[in-house]
Amino acid sequence: MTRKLTITVSEEVYRGLHSVIGRRRISRFIEKLARPHVLQTKLEAAYQEMAEDSERERGALEWADALAGEALTGRR
Repeated sequence: MTRKLTITVSEEVYRGLHSVIGRRRISRFIEKLARPHVLQTKLEAAYQEMAEDSERERGALEWADALAGEALTGRR
């Protein structure tokens, strides 16, 4: 569900949004900017859920260890 929001910006910002982002794309642009800042708790919950998946964590640790080993030896 989407909701309509009215915001106030300076004339410079308004003109910049229209010239750089383009008409009919400003809402999507602003949502992409704001989303990570206002939905932080969902992101943290997702990371916590991933961390609790022991099989996934084991795979991630193996991958990280392998990369570290490659970096130390210079091999791929």
